[in-house]
Amino acid sequence: MRKRRFRFYKGNVHILVVEDELKMAMALREGLEADDYAVSVAHTGEEGFYLAQSGPFDMMILDVMLPGRDGFQILAALRQRGMTTPVLLLTSRDTLEDRVHGLDLGADDYLVKPFAFPELLARLRALLRRGKTDSIQRLRVADLEVNVALRAVTRGGALLELTAREFDLLHYLVVNRDRVVSREMLAREIWKEVARQTPLDNVIDTQMVRLRRKIDGQFEKKLLQTVRGVGFILREEQS
Repeated sequence: MRKRRFRFYKGNVHILVVEDELKMAMALREGLEADDYAVSVAHTGEEGFYLAQSGPFDMMILDVMLPGRDGFQILAALRQRGMTTPVLLLTSRDTLEDRVHGLDLGADDYLVKPFAFPELLARLRALLRRGKTDSIQRLRVADLEVNVALRAVTRGGALLELTAREFDLLHYLVVNRDRVVSREMLAREIWKEVARQTPLDNVIDTQMVRLRRKIDGQFEKKLLQTVRGVGFILREEQS
């Protein structure tokens, strides 16, 4: 019996390639698309940095030696902004110091040029499998991402500063996305109040106003909505 090959299908996995060598960039695009990945290519560090924040992408292949802003600088800036997308670094410099530096900055893997393309594909599959097993720790609604392990929230690639209470509220709403969450549910699950003489409605409403201002205020697409007389719902409205 022929063994079926494990693979991800194009459209489900979108890879950003940042590579200034045109022949290498073309070869990567053609090879990845032949293996059913969706691919976007940037030829400069600035273009790659912009596209990475415009995402979302499931994987980033980042050359270290780029004109202007190099791969290390791009990686450091993206991680500081809360981007958690797996990054595979490509470099022609095979020194221990470079590998350690790249990993310390937040790279997920490191591949030295020249490399065999099947090895690149194998490393991508390993990183994507690792990301799927960790998907419960990274929850997403539209361009809003909640990293449960790090208690970090980003929207459109920008890190949002939330209080501990606001994070707990948002996490609960994301877990219950597309479902109406009542104030009673929030009082019980977030404030741990089962029986209280004075309702928490005013406190909850105040917290939700602050949370909405942070996650929706500067963005055109609004995610957090009030259901009058019932509670709240977090969802991506279809245009």
